[in-house]
Parts: sequence; structure tokens; C-alpha cells
Amino acid sequence: MTTTTIRLPQDLKSRVAAAAKRSGTTAHSFILEAIAEKAAQEEQRAEFEAQAEARYANITATGKAVAWEEMRSYLEARLDGESAKRPLARKLAP
Repeated sequence: MTTTTIRLPQDLKSRVAAAAKRSGTTAHSFILEAIAEKAAQEEQRAEFEAQAEARYANITATGKAVAWEEMRSYLEARLDGESAKRPLARKLAP
């Protein structure tokens, strides 16, 4: 494991120490967990954006998409525990 030094303002250092104590851990562990959570959040955001870009590229390449009204009805039916036929992508209106 490598070592990294960070400089924290005194007020933040105090807040971290208090939060770590409340959660029953050390300030070091609390900071490591916070960094890991932030990194995971950023990775998830990047993955979401990549998926959105890929889907948009597919829409522009094929000219096909599912109308929101159809998708919403499908999703609401699924949430209600109903079996619903997945809507088909159709050519976009010009």
C-alpha cells in the first residue's frame, strides 16, 4: 500500500474525526471509505455516460427508437408485476 499525504483544513479534520467516531471507525478508515465511494460514484457516472452515448449512436445509425409513451406504459406494467410485451423500436418521424 502506498502513502499519500493530504492537507485538511482544521474544521474538516474535526468533522472527519467526529464522523469516524460516530461510525465506530478510525479517521483513516473513514477517509479511505469516502475516497473509495467517490471513485465508485465517478466510475458509475462514466459507465452511464458511455452507455448513453452508445445508445444514442445506435439511434442515429438505425434511425429507430422506442416512443416514450410506449416505454413508460411497459415499465409501469412491469412495476405493477404484470407481464408486458416489450415495445419495438420504430423509425423516428422526420
